[in-house]
Amino acid sequence: MTDQVPVDTDAAITGTSTRNILSVTGIMRAAGIVMVSFVLTGVLGIVRQAAIGAQFGAGGALDAFFAANRVSETLFTLVSGGALGSAFIPVFSRYLSRDDTAGAWRVASAVVSLVFVAGTILALGAAIFADPIASHLLLPGADPAQQALTAGLMRVMLATVVIFGVSGLGMAILNAHQRFLAAALAPGMYNVGLLIGALVFVPLTRSYYGGVFGLAFGALLGAALHLVIQLPSLLRLGGSFQPSLDLTTPGVREVLVLMGPRVLGLGVVQINFWVNAALTSGMREGSLTALTLAFSLLFTVLGVLGQSVGTAVFPTLAALNAQGATDDFRRILAGAMRGVLFMALPATVGLIVLSSPIVAVIYGHGKWTANDTTATAWALSFYAVGLAGFALQEVLARAFYALRDTWTPVVIGVVGVILNIVLSLLLIRVIGGVQPTFGAIHVFSVAISSGSLWTIPVGQGAFGGLALANALATILESAALWLLMRRRLGNLMDRQVLSLAARSAVSAIGMGVVVFGLARALDSLPPLFILAIGALAGAAIYELLAILLRVEEARSVPRTILRRVRR
Repeated sequence: MTDQVPVDTDAAITGTSTRNILSVTGIMRAAGIVMVSFVLTGVLGIVRQAAIGAQFGAGGALDAFFAANRVSETLFTLVSGGALGSAFIPVFSRYLSRDDTAGAWRVASAVVSLVFVAGTILALGAAIFADPIASHLLLPGADPAQQALTAGLMRVMLATVVIFGVSGLGMAILNAHQRFLAAALAPGMYNVGLLIGALVFVPLTRSYYGGVFGLAFGALLGAALHLVIQLPSLLRLGGSFQPSLDLTTPGVREVLVLMGPRVLGLGVVQINFWVNAALTSGMREGSLTALTLAFSLLFTVLGVLGQSVGTAVFPTLAALNAQGATDDFRRILAGAMRGVLFMALPATVGLIVLSSPIVAVIYGHGKWTANDTTATAWALSFYAVGLAGFALQEVLARAFYALRDTWTPVVIGVVGVILNIVLSLLLIRVIGGVQPTFGAIHVFSVAISSGSLWTIPVGQGAFGGLALANALATILESAALWLLMRRRLGNLMDRQVLSLAARSAVSAIGMGVVVFGLARALDSLPPLFILAIGALAGAAIYELLAILLRVEEARSVPRTILRRVRR
């Protein structure tokens, strides 16, 4: 297939069976379902984070909570993060494509059982060694009281490792059946649990370490809700679940073999977050909270733009690869890449230009201070630089997994982590003493005028360097994955994808200039007005410029939305 074939057509999918295969339009509809769910989840996440910020502000209590939660997330990744999509779905989908439902459920039963046992063992081990983990690995620069608080919170939240392990496999089973709604809503239920923790449990436990243990109990509730919301959909599938630890069950060893590289890759990525926690433990109080909340905001946008498309396209790519339909695989992947770039580039500019009002509107309540807003906006503006890279990585990594190649993303991820650590150590020196007044734009002028960058101390704004390091490393990782996938497939319809990226980037920059001017002119107004006017004007300007530059997605996306609304 040449670069002249349109990527947004619904050409017939080749192969002998089309079960669990969607066309480009079908994928975009599925992505729309997932995207709406991600938006709802993101809104809940923003409300949850706002409630948490109002209860505590960016201080030591939240630093301890986020550090403790890092252990649970890492263990979940090691237990089932690899099986969630890259390893389990291709094997499970193959059984379904052969109409071997019984075999598929035997694989599912064995994998869920193994995840449950492995999660329990790791969680108990981490609980036993919580104190040295907190003091020597997570927060080596913090005071002993902060380290002890982190260890206590860690022990409460470790039960989520087991719950999320089982629930994650439930999501994979539903996605393999092209049932996206319940699985996409599950993360929102976790946000509901944390929101209840912030609004109900924190006040009830206020006399005990300021109520931060209420958030830990909310995390437990959220994990339980994450699983419970999927149960009705799983039961409707009619599968037969039989607990089993038999490694000889057909397909199980294949899942474990495929899972190994993916777990290694995800585990390596977790090193970035542990490095961030360790480095911020020696910075001003609240640095880890600012960094974590900024990444949470970015991740909300990423969920809407990148994860929704990646989640929807992965089962189809896996099925196409199983049938050897390379041309269709290439066409659908290129279409997904175009879609995420069209949405991610203006979002990047918008997050940078409007970082301060975004943070002020969401978090500026209760104990949250103006300095907390400035710090979090500082980190957000740097993270936003890598948004397109993050979004492409979501799609390209899944494409490799669909090809049953789990090693290539791992190797690229390891190199990316090394690069991220090196850049982190460098950029906290470069950016260390700089504090922003209006987003990341100032860093370049400050850097140029500073004389000797190496003399800037690791000070108030140093954590911005950690965000920028992560963004730059991710961009380079995505570029490497793109080039390697292009080599694998012969081409990726590069001319169309790059043309779309260039025209979208020009439109986004034009939008950014106008929105920046508007924001500066409206600086005396409340942040909510600045954000609302800036966002509406930015969306209209980007759409207009994209249409003028003949970006096909500028017409097709609104048409798709209108069709969905009319229905």
